[in-house]
Amino acid sequence: MRPSLALAASVVMHAILGALASSGAQEAAKPANEDPTARPRARMVQRHLVERGIKDPRVLDAFRTVPRHKFLAPGTDRQAYDDESIPIGEGQTITPPYDVAFMTEVLDPKPDDVVYEVGTGSGYQSAILSRLVKEVYSVEIHRPLGERAAKVHQELGYTNIHTRVGDGYEGWPEAAPFDAIIVTCAPQRIPAPLVDQLKEGGRMVIPLGDRFTQSVWLVTKKDGKLERKELKPTLFVPMTGKALRETAEPKPDR
Repeated sequence: MRPSLALAASVVMHAILGALASSGAQEAAKPANEDPTARPRARMVQRHLVERGIKDPRVLDAFRTVPRHKFLAPGTDRQAYDDESIPIGEGQTITPPYDVAFMTEVLDPKPDDVVYEVGTGSGYQSAILSRLVKEVYSVEIHRPLGERAAKVHQELGYTNIHTRVGDGYEGWPEAAPFDAIIVTCAPQRIPAPLVDQLKEGGRMVIPLGDRFTQSVWLVTKKDGKLERKELKPTLFVPMTGKALRETAEPKPDR
């Protein structure tokens, strides 16, 4: 080979080796445990939350952090970051991300709040809240769901969530009063124990109505009385247990 050709070949070879070394360095720089769901989660936040009006930066950060796929039944995790209601067993569903975000933002969670949740379900709503408040107390009436949610919380290290199996209608008297209460199933009437266990000035977000006609309400306790604001139509599974014995309360004058 002539010297000029040999020199050219050497230059090309060094360029190839350099490119390979650079590529290898970039691969080595990537974390070995990089979360493959981080990008789908970020897309979910932008497409289904930000573009639909969710603004609270703390709420948005919580949704970027909490791995929704961990709260789904096996075989359904491909839908994890779509805005879908997905069956989780026991006739229950995981609430679509937008609805979770909407109710969370309306609840206006503060870092020092102690929050009570009726209906642990998959455990996703309480996980979101746990990133935003001091303590979360959550009750689930279906034992398999309550136990599974508690296990997922433990695996993820969410130690400020306290769960138990029971009728959420009764509240959690030992932990009361609560700064805020969120209800993720629909009674026809606000349970009296929840009113009693809500702090003065506290907020409650709750869906009210029958099986197919419901609205989300924001309820604030002032001077021992409830101020109510109807927010938007919704569709949650009905609250069971003692709530089934109660008839619908008349809508307040607006």
